[in-house]
Amino acid sequence: MTRFLLATSAALALLAGHAQAADPAAARKLHEGLLTLDTHLDTPANFGRPGWDMLDRHSVDKDGSQIDYPRMVEGGLDGGFFAIFTNQGPRTPEATRAARDAAIMRGVEIHEMVAKHGDKFALALKADDAERIVAQGKRVVFMSVENSYPMDGDVSLLSTFYALGVRISGLAHFKNNDMADSATDTPEWHGLSPLGKQFVAEANRLGVVLDGSHSSDEVLDQLIALSKTPVILTHSGCKAVFNHPRNVDDARIRALAASGGVIQVDAYSSYLIGTPKNPERDAAMAALRAKAGSRATMSEADRAGFMAEMKAIDAKYPVPKATFEDFMNHLNHALKVAGVDHVGIGIDFDGGGGVTGLNDASDYWKISERLLAEGYTREDLAKIWSGNVLRLLRAAEAAKAVSR
Repeated sequence: MTRFLLATSAALALLAGHAQAADPAAARKLHEGLLTLDTHLDTPANFGRPGWDMLDRHSVDKDGSQIDYPRMVEGGLDGGFFAIFTNQGPRTPEATRAARDAAIMRGVEIHEMVAKHGDKFALALKADDAERIVAQGKRVVFMSVENSYPMDGDVSLLSTFYALGVRISGLAHFKNNDMADSATDTPEWHGLSPLGKQFVAEANRLGVVLDGSHSSDEVLDQLIALSKTPVILTHSGCKAVFNHPRNVDDARIRALAASGGVIQVDAYSSYLIGTPKNPERDAAMAALRAKAGSRATMSEADRAGFMAEMKAIDAKYPVPKATFEDFMNHLNHALKVAGVDHVGIGIDFDGGGGVTGLNDASDYWKISERLLAEGYTREDLAKIWSGNVLRLLRAAEAAKAVSR
């Protein structure tokens, strides 16, 4: 009888959770009460574009952008980690210095956006800043580095980026660099280089959380082993759901969780599902990008023309696009393997992320709606949306304080 009553109570509780989530208004209200952070926003790539402003409502179809203030409000996103991204270039002193200068200027552009719109945004330098900023009715701007290439020649440059506000830093991107191997390149260092190991120690000293996304499996293993504080994957997927080099296998997800780390699940279509190779499409896209040049210098008219030509290529050479269901498959798998204390959200908007049904900032609340429908509690969602990443920031802050 006791077992029957317990089972009945559990079933009723689950049904209650589903009933709550069946009402979109109730799910939306709960979502609005959470502190919501995305750990990988590539939106700073737009900050230098002529005529582009964070307070204007933009459109994926018209200019390709996915994050702006109106859509953050609409989707219930309180903020996140705005990335200083640098493409991997030649590994020469001259090229590295140019990358350094460009990355610092990107950091300055983030500061300029916040200063220009100080009534809507505020820079966060500590974990506790996030809640304070949201209480002021503003959006939270943490800063991160994607690809350590700008610091390849001198790991002490990380202190410069820390002074700018960077609190999370990755190591590699699509190609190997002088710090580490990439997940999508041929192994060179078999993990971290000697310089990369120095970078880990410097990050720990400063209180910067280390990000293993885009780096190889061996790099992740070594980050977990060497870092004095837990490691994050700011935008990654699950290899058990789709076997892509950018995704992480279950054993490593468990190891990450066991060390206190967190995997933030992305919504990058070609990492979520299989996409057949199409050389003709690749050639057409390469020609379009070469003709268009840097998106950072495009006018709004140039960007509209670029988007129109890209749509034409999509129509001529269509490829499958992942859906919200595919994203949820990865998120649910990560939650099953790692647990709610070790999973979060890092969609990769404005950096190639976005799937059908989750394609710009106005869609964020749908994730909460689905998680509630699947039986997760408000407390679970609070961890997934911000609690877990803020815990890692606090651990890095505490370790820095102890090392002084």
